[in-house]
Amino acid sequence: MMPSGSDIQQKEDLLHKVVLSLSCEEQEPEEVHTSRAVLNDSNEQVSIETSQITDRSVLSDPSSVPGSFDSIGGVPSSLPENEYHSYHRHGTPSLSIAVIGATGELARNKVFPALFALYYSGFLPENVSIFGYSRKQLTDEDLRSMIAGTLTCRVDHQANCGDKMDAFLKSTYYLNGGYDNKVGMANLNSRMKHTEDGSEANRIFYLSVPQEALLDVALSLADSAQSKHGWNRVIIEKPFGFDAQSSYNLTHTLLSKYKEEQIYRIDHLLGRDLIENLTVLRFSNLVFEPLWSRTYIRNVQVILSEDWGIEKSGRYFDGYGIIRDIVHSHILQLIALFAMEPPVSLDGEDIRNEKVKVLRSIRKLGLDDVVLGQYKASATDKTDIYLNSLTPTFFAAALYIDNARWDGVPFLIKAGMGLIKHRVEIRIQFHHVPGNLYRDRIGHNIDLATNELILRDQPDEAILVKINNKVPGLGLQLDTSELNLLYRDKYNVEIPDSYEHLLLDVIDGDNHLFLRGDELEAAWSILSPILREMDDKKVSPELYQFGGRGPLGAYYLGANHGVRWADD
Repeated sequence: MMPSGSDIQQKEDLLHKVVLSLSCEEQEPEEVHTSRAVLNDSNEQVSIETSQITDRSVLSDPSSVPGSFDSIGGVPSSLPENEYHSYHRHGTPSLSIAVIGATGELARNKVFPALFALYYSGFLPENVSIFGYSRKQLTDEDLRSMIAGTLTCRVDHQANCGDKMDAFLKSTYYLNGGYDNKVGMANLNSRMKHTEDGSEANRIFYLSVPQEALLDVALSLADSAQSKHGWNRVIIEKPFGFDAQSSYNLTHTLLSKYKEEQIYRIDHLLGRDLIENLTVLRFSNLVFEPLWSRTYIRNVQVILSEDWGIEKSGRYFDGYGIIRDIVHSHILQLIALFAMEPPVSLDGEDIRNEKVKVLRSIRKLGLDDVVLGQYKASATDKTDIYLNSLTPTFFAAALYIDNARWDGVPFLIKAGMGLIKHRVEIRIQFHHVPGNLYRDRIGHNIDLATNELILRDQPDEAILVKINNKVPGLGLQLDTSELNLLYRDKYNVEIPDSYEHLLLDVIDGDNHLFLRGDELEAAWSILSPILREMDDKKVSPELYQFGGRGPLGAYYLGANHGVRWADD
């Protein structure tokens, strides 16, 4: 008997309901009998096949169920529109991002703008919800109004800017956490569940809170606000402890509630393109990889200088100083990425395994290996009101990595504030050419003719190679020139903010630019001896003029290790 059109429709409806029920993550796997209706081209004959499905993996590959899914997104081809939205809501994991400390300067000026930039560029899912959490009495609309002025669209693609901004703000909510974080986090959990609507729920918590509140917030969050049906990731801002012991206590307490892979210790300076390009430049270019050792490299200089003072970080900086604030995470991570052995893969854990080996190989520092400085006045002769007499605003050191690749190569680091120019770069100086035929043409100072590879992040992103060449014309006159790749000339794109880069890494689960617990411990083991000596002996930093080149001691330090600072 020929089936009627209504019979066929009923069987198709039954098929779609079964597929929908299987797609719900909260349902336990079970044996399900499904029917598949196959119509021939003339719609005159229908055959019904019965199959038994015992493995839910068939649903992860829609193409394995012929005739049931269309070719885009695994959506049943004849679903009514209202069931289509239901299918996506239950079939696609949701993402909730909570910014704890939402009314603070960091959250308003960096975190929310970075989240919108990712949303605007299509890196956040459509079913994302953003939550602001703090102790202030605000409404959803208050938060939206507060952050709206900080959001900007990409210069290089402005399409639908207003619509995207409106959609982002409508997905942003506020919660007053009160003064009891356990209650507040339970309320946050309830609010998140309301927007997640029963689907697989992934959550990110950005803890933009003072250090003294960090553990209370993190532990309350772990107990009351983690998703039970998805992954949870927690972002923690530096500093990661004040010294080795406090850092150990912080890590130990966090690991009592979280797994290490859930914790993302963020340093925004590590999100710069210079950092990511370190491994690309080395491991994907044969011209550089063979040179990356003591055989060819004479010294490495890591320079981070700021032309402004500490007024932006105020009393926080005065409590921690430049060693804990900049050197411990940023500078040492830069060196670890630069000097590590090739990892077995680009997986974050493989890269972090190699980084920690470098950090453990760095020789401990003594007072003879470092120079401490503090700027003494601004151009208007007003001393900085935040500085006490012993807070260093400048730090230079000579580090040595005691392994086979880098034995004897000095890694000179210089980090300072209130200096003559804003500069972030790595300079690799190569050995002189043995038996150089043109030595007499170079002049009395052969160091001026040293070949260099310069990786510059600021003021202008660039990769520079310094070489010697002949000046055109009669005679034989040598000149030192730079082969340069300036990003602004080569790439007509807006370079993303570092927070965008790092937040996207958290969403993707890429942790190679975030510090692992053993990396923290290794970094503190390098710096703890010098910090203890400074405190025990009440070492006074060398004073230098604000807007100058830093303390003279840095030049003597370089000379003691056979290095001339190349940025001068």
